[in-house]
Amino acid sequence: MSAEAFDYIVLGAGSAGCAVAARLAENGRHTVALIEAGPRDHAFWIRPPLGYPMLYTDPLVNWMFETEPEPELQNRRMYQPRGKVLGGTSSINGMLYIRGQKEDYDLWRQMGCTGWSYDDVLPFFRKAEDQQRGADEWHGAGGPLKVSDQPGRSPIAEAIVDAAVEAGVPRNPDFNGPQQEGTGFFQTTTGNNRRWNTAQAYLRTLKPGPNLHVITNAHVTRIAFERRRASGVHVLEHGKPRHIAARREIVVSGGAFGTPHMLQLSGIGPAKHVRQMGIEPVLDQPHVGAHLLDHFYASLMFRCTEAITINELANSRVRQAIAGAQYVLSKKGPLANNGIFAGIFTRTDPSQDRPNLQVNTNIWTVESRTSAGMKAHPFPGFTMSPVLLNPHNEGTVRLRSPDPLADPEIRQNFLTDRRDIDAMIAGIRIVRDVAAQPALARYNAGELDATAAAVSDAEIEEMLRERAIANLHPVGTCRMGGSDDDPLDPRLRMRGVEGLRVADTSVMPSLVRGNTNAPAIMIGEKCAAMMLEDAA
Repeated sequence: MSAEAFDYIVLGAGSAGCAVAARLAENGRHTVALIEAGPRDHAFWIRPPLGYPMLYTDPLVNWMFETEPEPELQNRRMYQPRGKVLGGTSSINGMLYIRGQKEDYDLWRQMGCTGWSYDDVLPFFRKAEDQQRGADEWHGAGGPLKVSDQPGRSPIAEAIVDAAVEAGVPRNPDFNGPQQEGTGFFQTTTGNNRRWNTAQAYLRTLKPGPNLHVITNAHVTRIAFERRRASGVHVLEHGKPRHIAARREIVVSGGAFGTPHMLQLSGIGPAKHVRQMGIEPVLDQPHVGAHLLDHFYASLMFRCTEAITINELANSRVRQAIAGAQYVLSKKGPLANNGIFAGIFTRTDPSQDRPNLQVNTNIWTVESRTSAGMKAHPFPGFTMSPVLLNPHNEGTVRLRSPDPLADPEIRQNFLTDRRDIDAMIAGIRIVRDVAAQPALARYNAGELDATAAAVSDAEIEEMLRERAIANLHPVGTCRMGGSDDDPLDPRLRMRGVEGLRVADTSVMPSLVRGNTNAPAIMIGEKCAAMMLEDAA
């Protein structure tokens, strides 16, 4: 085995991991190894913004996890695509740039996470950002992560925003500005009509230097400890064992599923469970792998009166060839945007003190969306999806076996709380109210029968149990906090051992109300800054 050593080792080159590693290496004083189980991000479909459906079930760049059967969802399994490639899930996601709400981060501070209020984290959002609209109080320019308005805005999306206004939702030109509530158009992590994943942002744009060593196709099997200090990692690189030592610290950035899985394989987690897997516990930490949270949503699909949707592209090889040529030659055409233009942030009822519902709109409809892929309907259509932003259910991530190459066991426990059911029913009614407004009459030929038949509360609840799914924003499985019971302290250090931190969405003590990619990048930026402070 190799006896090589680095000052810092970062496990997982995803949204947070790339930011951590690049910032640690940026000043040239420290050697950093960034280890990624997947390949480099060279796959063609990573680049065009509308390429992500092609990555949805690609095992070369996607872990393709599935949950255990969900008891409240008719024992359906929730498909969980996660990035297995440089850039992690930022290489395969829908690219929406949403930070969440100011109150989300102020709540973290109230939960004991000193240094994580909105005023504390805003500088790191701004530091990361290269905002197309320029810098202001809320946004940064010149950072590695490009954030852009989408080209070729759909007339259906324009009509949806107008319809939301008719339904009483105020216009909002910037969901990441002074307030999130309202309706408007999403920005995306794209630049020059290309996906701007964190590999592009931090490993190429930032150019951290030769002291950053990026190791791909290398699966970490466990973290090694000397007494109670993380001292290195054991790796299978192209099937061959390799040991890499850490002089200072190891940062786990495997995401809300991968991080607790890696920690438990290394003996950090619920001691009883770890022993049952034949692993000697290093630290009995029952909250590692607990408190899994995710947003939850349903899709209401509508026939469109005009052939101006992505369904026509998905069902025509000729159109696909033309669109591919347009994009390759000029970075224009339907592949240059992600098809998710418009959004709504609102409240499911007046008792909510802030928005708890996000409505995403897609300029397509799908007959099926599973681990076998997505299949569009054979007619024009568009979709409006209410997303519950403040779910109360909690799930778990556990080892399925002691085999480090086995998938984790994931349980999400959706719809186990009556408050979530009632909020989702209200969300369905809000979407239908928007769809019924005059501004959408030109395009709306009616909701598809699969959901339209659900009218009463009981029928809508049953429809949710049959059709609603995870929104793929898992967090919380290795949370930080002010209590000694929390796995991490507010500087993201693992309590009970030395030389080990975590930086990804698993550290979130509560779920932000919005997409989680931008917050994950912020967490990586802030983690690196704290580590450099401690090193100094």
